Amino acid sequence: MAKQNWKPGNMLYPVPAVMISCQEKGKRPNIITVAWAGTICSDPVMISISVRKERFSHDIIKNSGEFVINLVTEELAYATDYCGVKSGKNTDKFKDMKLTPISIEGVSAPAIAESPLSLACKVKEIKELGSHDMFIAEVVGVTVDDKYMNKNGKFELNSSKLVTYSHGEYFGLGKKIGKFGYSVKKKK
Repeated sequence: MAKQNWKPGNMLYPVPAVMISCQEKGKRPNIITVAWAGTICSDPVMISISVRKERFSHDIIKNSGEFVINLVTEELAYATDYCGVKSGKNTDKFKDMKLTPISIEGVSAPAIAESPLSLACKVKEIKELGSHDMFIAEVVGVTVDDKYMNKNGKFELNSSKLVTYSHGEYFGLGKKIGKFGYSVKKKK
């Protein structure tokens, strides 16, 4: 089996594509798309996002101490890309992409109404890492879209057609191949 050695790089793909909404008091809200977002602790519920220092949203998040992670569906893929390549310094991304800012419990930054799930986050620590700063945050509120609730009250997130990002491209989630614990489940 032939293999090649490459210089070190961030090749941990796919990753979730998410839109981060943020707002400083008295200013209009902004959206930035990030692919570097992840779970870091379950109790307390903590996540991290990494943002380049020169991005317009970086200082908004740093100064406000909060942000909202909005999961992305296939319907939101175009807006997700747009919010990742356009600067909020020069345009109102909510208006441009016809997205709806809504209140979410726990923070004053808005969530995106069109997202199936939004996580309100309070920054606990900022780690300067080089090209990016990592914002470590506690999840203080969660909002889910009723249209993904089944008749038994279960949230069917996997039916929302979530989007991932891999090496410069967006993808819809593929087919289900198993569920947690299926490798050790006793056969009937």
